[in-house]
Amino acid sequence: MAEDRRLRAVVALAQAMAAAHTPRESWRAAALGACVALDSTFGALSVWERERGRLKVLVNAGQRAEGEEEFPESETYPVNRFPEITEFLHEQWAGGGEPDAWVETADGPATDGHGYCHQRVSALRRRRRGCCVVAPIVLHGRAWGELYVARPVGAPVYRREDADFAAVLASVVAAGIAQTERLEEVRRLAFTDPLTGLANRRAVDSRLDEALERHRRDGVVVSLVVCDLNGLKQVNDTLGHSVGDRLLERFGSVLSRCGAVLPGALAARLGGDEFCLVAEGPPADDVIAAAAELCVRAGGLELGAGVACGVASTGDPIGQVVSGRRLFRLADAAQYRAKAARSPGPVVAGRDGTVLRLADSPPRAPQDRRRFRDASPEDDAEAREPWSEP
Repeated sequence: MAEDRRLRAVVALAQAMAAAHTPRESWRAAALGACVALDSTFGALSVWERERGRLKVLVNAGQRAEGEEEFPESETYPVNRFPEITEFLHEQWAGGGEPDAWVETADGPATDGHGYCHQRVSALRRRRRGCCVVAPIVLHGRAWGELYVARPVGAPVYRREDADFAAVLASVVAAGIAQTERLEEVRRLAFTDPLTGLANRRAVDSRLDEALERHRRDGVVVSLVVCDLNGLKQVNDTLGHSVGDRLLERFGSVLSRCGAVLPGALAARLGGDEFCLVAEGPPADDVIAAAAELCVRAGGLELGAGVACGVASTGDPIGQVVSGRRLFRLADAAQYRAKAARSPGPVVAGRDGTVLRLADSPPRAPQDRRRFRDASPEDDAEAREPWSEP
């Protein structure tokens, strides 16, 4: 019966991790699944950040002690305080052995051979837990991190067979993490511009949809900066496309730097010589200041001829914005106005007297302006709202 129950627990853990849509969901599923499987009240998952020499806690699940966050941003521990992950356990795996799990109690080690750690024992006492089992997680043949489960004071102490089962659970968790990493890589490629490493149009559309939903619900300010890199065609024609690609990459870095002053902003390449910034939360004036800095830095690049920049923000008098497409048309119109006027700084929808009218009645001649982005009947309906300029 006990074997059947543990088999069901393993299957449930694997299914829960497979059903996760994000890394956080996967981490939580791993910690909670191990917690249930080992009749425990607390589970945690940590990763070994080799380059920083530390264990970083990814998730604390179950009955958390005071001060323990579910997804802590800064709960880390130097690995020199936990030598088992970097020293003899690693040597054991390198020699062909299997990763082993061990038990600690608030009174000291409960597993023969290894595992006693003063830091873990003191942590158990501080958080009023009676015992824990620690199972190393090995991914692609290397120590990745550890699975940690604990029981409260007064609960039965884990036995040797519990530690062995924890090692099995850790291998299931490793498989789930590997799957999550593969899915994240696919998602990353699907939402990333391969040349610059910035987000792509698909990522922008997704972010704008989510941001505008929060704008409608909570009044959060959403802003869009659309940039057109000047002089790229001339660089390509005279110096070659490889030099043009370097210009695109260099400007992408400048865009990322300027966007970094806006918390949570998304820097993206829309395609060709077009880039944008999506900001959610900062006031319009902060976004305009970042766009102005972008214009200055772009003008200082060795190649190209600066950038034409347009800004549209729900924090300005641009009327109701019910779709990302509408915000794009406004920012596009502002960018066109900046390009036509050879403006050294950004042009802002709602602060320039012609941008709203231009967005609602874009130039018809292809030589004057490529058709504004994704025009649709929905946009035309929005354009007829009473806030449109005459």
